[in-house]
Amino acid sequence: MSKSDLIAYAAALPKAELHLHIEGSLEPELLFKLGKRNNIDLPFKSVDEIRAAYEFSNLQDFLDIYYQGMSVLRTEEDFFDLTMAYLNRARADNVRHAEIFFDPQGHTERGVPFDVAISGISTALDMAKVQFGMTTKLIMCFLRHLPEEDAFETLKQAENWLDRIEAVGLDSSEVGHPPSKFERVFKAARERDLKLVAHAGEEGPPEYVYEALDLLRIDRLDHGNRSLEDTVLVERLVKEEMTLTVCPLSNLKLCVVNDIKNHPLKRMLELGLRATVNSDDPSYFGGYMNDNFKAVIEALDLTREDIKTLAKNSFAGSFLSDGEKRAQIAAVEMV
Repeated sequence: MSKSDLIAYAAALPKAELHLHIEGSLEPELLFKLGKRNNIDLPFKSVDEIRAAYEFSNLQDFLDIYYQGMSVLRTEEDFFDLTMAYLNRARADNVRHAEIFFDPQGHTERGVPFDVAISGISTALDMAKVQFGMTTKLIMCFLRHLPEEDAFETLKQAENWLDRIEAVGLDSSEVGHPPSKFERVFKAARERDLKLVAHAGEEGPPEYVYEALDLLRIDRLDHGNRSLEDTVLVERLVKEEMTLTVCPLSNLKLCVVNDIKNHPLKRMLELGLRATVNSDDPSYFGGYMNDNFKAVIEALDLTREDIKTLAKNSFAGSFLSDGEKRAQIAAVEMV
C-alpha cells in the first residue's frame, strides 16, 4: 500500500485515545472566547498572538503557557465547552473510546472548586455517550511538581466523585520529581479501587519507569520512550503486557526526539511492546489522533499490520471491560 493509502486506512480504523489532557485541547480560538466571556485580561490581543505563543522548545516552556491558558477556565460551562470541543474533534478522527486526563490542582490552586471542573467535564462525557455512542473514562492526575500532601488533598476532594473517576495519573514536570515521591498517595488511590497510570520515561530516565512499576504499581505507562535504553526493562514490559501510551507529535514538539523519522514507535512494535498512538496536548502539539498517525506513517516504515496493531493495542490497553475490548478489536479487524 502507498503511504496515502495507509493514512486513509488509519483514519478509517476505530481507535481509542488513552493519553489526552483535556486542558491541552484548548484551542486558541476557544481560549480567546472564554477569556472574553469571563472578562479575563489576557496578554494576547488576538487568536494569532495566542497561536504564536504556542511555540516552545521544551517541556517547561510548554507547561508555562499551558498553565497560563488554564486561567480562562472558570465555570462549569467553560469545562463543558472545552470537553465537547475535544470530543467532537475526536469523533471526526473515528475515536470510539477516550480516556481523558484532567488536572484538578491546576484549577483549585487558582480558586476554581473541584466540583466545578469535574461537573462540567462529566456533563460533556455523558452527552458524548448519548449523541455519539462514544465511551469515555476520566483520569484524575496529580501534578508532580507539587508536594504529595497536595495530591492527598485532591484525592480527598474527589471522594464524592469516585464513581465518575476511573483512575489516577501523574503528570507535569518529570525530571526531579520521581514516581517514588507519590508512592503513598498512589497506594491510597489503589485502596479506593482506582486504576493507576503515570507519566514516566518521557524526559526522566528508565529508573523512573522502574519506580512507576514497582512503587506505584501502575496499570499503564504513559510515554515510556526511554524504557528502550534498558533491555531488561523492555523485556519486563513485554512480559507484563504493559501498555505504553506513546505521543509522537508531542515527542517531536518537546524535543524528546529531534526528528519524527527517529521516533522509536516502529522499534517498540518490533520489540513486542504494546505501544499505542495518542495526541497528548493536541492544540499545543499540532495534531489530534489522525494527525499523529499521519506523521508516523509518513516518517516511519509502518506496514498495514503495524497500523492495525496500534489500533488494536489502544483498545486492549484501555480500561474498558473485557467484553467491550473484544467488540472494539473485532471492529478493527473488519476494516
